Amino acid sequence: MQRFALLGAGFIGSVHARNLAAHPDVDLVVVYDIDDARAQDLARRHGSRAAGGLGEVFDADRVDAVFIASSTDTHAQHLRAAADAGLAVICEKPLAPDLAAARDVVAHVRRSGVPAMLDFNRRFDRDHAALRRVVAEGGVGEVELLQLTSRGPSLPPIEYLEVSGGQLRDQTVHFFDLARWISGQDPVSVSVTGSALADPRIARFGDVDTSVAVLTLPSGALVQIDSVRRTGYGYDERIEVMGSTGLVESRRHHRGNVVHYGATGVVADALPPGWFERVEPTYAATLAAFVDALERGTAPPVTLEDGLVAQAVADAATRALVSGRTETIAYP
Repeated sequence: MQRFALLGAGFIGSVHARNLAAHPDVDLVVVYDIDDARAQDLARRHGSRAAGGLGEVFDADRVDAVFIASSTDTHAQHLRAAADAGLAVICEKPLAPDLAAARDVVAHVRRSGVPAMLDFNRRFDRDHAALRRVVAEGGVGEVELLQLTSRGPSLPPIEYLEVSGGQLRDQTVHFFDLARWISGQDPVSVSVTGSALADPRIARFGDVDTSVAVLTLPSGALVQIDSVRRTGYGYDERIEVMGSTGLVESRRHHRGNVVHYGATGVVADALPPGWFERVEPTYAATLAAFVDALERGTAPPVTLEDGLVAQAVADAATRALVSGRTETIAYP
């Protein structure tokens, strides 16, 4: 049984609290949030208790592991605190607001030797994982072209976007990680074009809501990722890998699999209304993988270094968006 503390009682914290409480090998000991009323409410709903301060979160006598789901600007300090307390830790992305700080905190955690994992939950999507297995087993030959799509139904609030780091760091970063995970290669360069089409106001702080990133892999293979904040037709996520001998795809999901063929046309179930409805099962699967690693004493399957590499790609992509040039990716 792994005793967990949860940091953060907002939307994503509530998702993790539900999964922690439901896992048979987890005891959700304590919940902390800077909004104590919110922490109290979430803890009460899941048979836990709210911490009176961070000292109760990082108490190795009562806690074995910490799940960091607090605001982005607190991730690095909480990762350090968990490492200093000798506690296993799983953290939402990003590791830190900038690459230099992310590099420093990864080094700090690694020196401590505690098990640590980044919550790149899309690696635990059933279909994406099956696609990767086909690629890894040589099912499409040598990888030549990857196409990934991430299209959300509506923009997050402007207040969120202003502090998100931009579309490439906030949304596309998951797909930078998927591209290197699937291909087994770290991209060497990236070019990006983007526009603020859904809400031109975001251009005032340098953001876009519609972008296309093209990455070159060391083998010469190409990766194309299109990211959209507003579709008007639901949440659309898919991956296609073309190789020298074939193609494999992880298709867009529909709410159901019923298709009606009639004299006037074909009617199929719609796409999920939002990103969460599409990826919700991956959060429980990610937690299960982390807990399994702790129980077995093995390394967690997604490392902090994976997050660092994806953040380096996102930073280079953001530079490319501004410069209009192909940017070389410098890894920490």
